Order: sequence, then structure tokens, then C-alpha cells
Amino acid sequence: MHAQTFHELASLVADSPTSYHAAAAVLERLEAAGFERLREEDAWPVRQGAYAVVRDGAVIAWRIPARADARTPFGIAAAHTDSPGFRIKPEPDTARSGWRSVNAEVYGGPLLNSWLDRDLRIGARLVLEDGGSALVRTGPVARIPQLAVHLDRRVNAEGLKLDPQQHTRAVLGFEDGPGLLETLAEAGGIDPRGVLAFDAFLADAQPAARLGARGELVASGRLDNLVSIHAGLRALLDAQPEGVIPVLAGFDHEEVGSNTRTGAGGPFLEDVLTRIRAGLGADAADERRAAARSWTISSDVGHAVHPNYPERHDEDVRPIAGRGPIIKINADQRYATDAAGEALWRRLSAEAGAPAQAFVSKNTMPCGSTVGPITATRLGLRTVDVGIPILSMHSARELASLADVESLQHVLTAFYSRAQ
Repeated sequence: MHAQTFHELASLVADSPTSYHAAAAVLERLEAAGFERLREEDAWPVRQGAYAVVRDGAVIAWRIPARADARTPFGIAAAHTDSPGFRIKPEPDTARSGWRSVNAEVYGGPLLNSWLDRDLRIGARLVLEDGGSALVRTGPVARIPQLAVHLDRRVNAEGLKLDPQQHTRAVLGFEDGPGLLETLAEAGGIDPRGVLAFDAFLADAQPAARLGARGELVASGRLDNLVSIHAGLRALLDAQPEGVIPVLAGFDHEEVGSNTRTGAGGPFLEDVLTRIRAGLGADAADERRAAARSWTISSDVGHAVHPNYPERHDEDVRPIAGRGPIIKINADQRYATDAAGEALWRRLSAEAGAPAQAFVSKNTMPCGSTVGPITATRLGLRTVDVGIPILSMHSARELASLADVESLQHVLTAFYSRAQ
């Protein structure tokens, strides 16, 4: 099964240099499976079926089973479509010393050094003069070159020090070559004179690779968090739901705080759930009764124990790559999991035949957070935070176990299949 999982995940990553592309790629796969795309400005059907809606770089999809009614609970799997990296600035082109470079702003918290000396592509949403927009992506066109060791003799002894303003400009070619806008327009077959604005990001151009002596690993950019998007998508397609309305929510802007109209802190998911409930004839009491039986599983990657830095983890609660998804627990509620949520995940894992393990940060190393606490606060639904353990999180290229990806998919399929 690893071969199919790798192929599908690698394809999703290849199609998704930005969150906008990721939402479009998920929608494309859903439509190929028979889902109907809905638009927020239109009236929505109330019949049984499978539906999806895209808002910029976010996507929400759901299935309404045959016997769903106003009190049928939701089973929501929430993840995010964005990754740390570089967003290109509105005046992107700089020319100096014979080179044309791209001026970019750091997005989120990437490992800056991991972006050096890598072949980079560019993904963008172009907003056009006629009011439309276009998603474009280039091949490998850029590179952030590191200073040669001969010009930085102390780098190996003292460590690499990068100024994010001065040292992260990506070379696009020679000074007399085309600029960024011309490059993007050519990639999309668009007249650059018709482009009014763009949202553009650098992305790793190297395809995902299957590694390990037994082919058990996947190395790729954007595993955080396209692995969860992939697993949730496959689960939504594979499940046979009864007594539950399965929902996949892929939010944007998790890496920068989630407080946007397409982030978990915004109204997108709540708007969609309200419209689904209205279509089923629910009143306010029905909505709250259904909410009391609903669950959210927030899925995002976590830190596997690193073989070169094992001391960075708790001595007893140590997530090992290849041994199943992790249940994220934090006393300060950086994760939304409580004992009921942990028990739910362990029951679902046993049902799916998948291993499960806990993750708690070392007391001296505070953890990050996820969309879990945000959606729990906004919706009031019971929530559990999970994910797969990976190495090199926030690197331009991360490393994960294919078996863990498959286990996450299987457990989410069980979650989507019936009310909890």
C-alpha cells in the first residue's frame, strides 16, 4: 500500500505550491469522485449528496448521508493548507551585481537555512484586470545561494547566521532577464499587462521522494500539513458514513495565527455548518443538540524523536516515527485534547487496526499550537489534537513515515463512518 500512498501524497504536494493551489487540488480530486462544488453566493441544495466549497486558500467538504436529519452530529477533521516559507513582496524585482533577484517576506517560522541552495519554483494566484483570477506555477526558476565557505571561513565553527532581509533573496536569473511578473504570466499563458496583483510564494521544486532501505519514508516539502489534508481527503472518499455528517476542513493561515477569513479563527467553518444545518431544517435547539454529539479531530504534524537530539523530548513520552499517529496533550491547552478525546482516538485506532502513541512536550521546551483550540473555542465542539510524527518540521523538506500517513488515513476513515 505504501506505493499508492506515496503516489497520491506526492501528487498532491506537486499540485500544491501554495494554499490556493492546495484548495484547488483538493477540490479537483473531490469533483473527480462525484462531489458537487458549491459557491457561497448561491443557494445550496438540501438533498443527500457530497459537496465542497472553496474560499481562497481554504476548502471545506462534506457528505450528507441518506438518513441525515436536523440532529445528526458532525464528525469534523480539521487541518491546514499553508506551510512556512517565503511570500513574494509586491515590488519583487531587484537587480544588482549582474543578477536579478526576487524580494520575499518570511511567512511563518521556516528553517531559513533549509531553503538555501535548493531549486525553487513559484506558485501564485494572479488577480486580473477583468475581475478574474488564475492559479499559476512555474518549474524550477529560482535559488537562494549560500555564501561560499571561502568567503565565510568561520561558518562551520560558529554556525550560519542569516539576516532574513539581506540573505534570503532568490536569484531569478541575470539582470537583463525577465522579471517575476513576466515569469508568472508566461507560466500561465497570460498577458502580464492584464495582471493587477498577485499572491506568490516560493516553493521547493524537488518532487517528493520515497526513501529508506525498505522505502518506508517520504521526504518532501509541505508535509506540514499536506499529509493531514491527504489523509482527511482519502478518509472522506473512502468512508461509508451512517448517523454522522463527515466534514473535512482545510484552513489557510495556520502558520501565521489563523485569524483571517479563511483561517480557523475566522467564520468560514461556522458559516458552512450553519448552512448545512439550515438545509436539514434545524432550529436553534436542534443545532445545539447536534453540537453536543459532534467531534472535531484536529490533525497536524508533530515532532518525532530525533536520533541526533534525543534529549529534546520528554524521557517517557516520546513519539517514535513509524509507530503510529500521536495524540497531542498539553497542560496549558496549546492542544485541545482531554481524557475523553484521547480515549476516542484510542478506540478509533483499535477499530482501524492502527497504533497510537502520546506526545507531551518536555517541560523545558514549550510546544506550538494547532487549529484545535481555535475551532474548539469558536464552535464549542469536543476536540482532540492528533497528527503524525515527522523530522525536520518547518524545513523546506521534511521527513515522515508512510505507515504513519496510512494509519492516520485509516483512523480518520473510522471516525467518518459513524457517530461517536
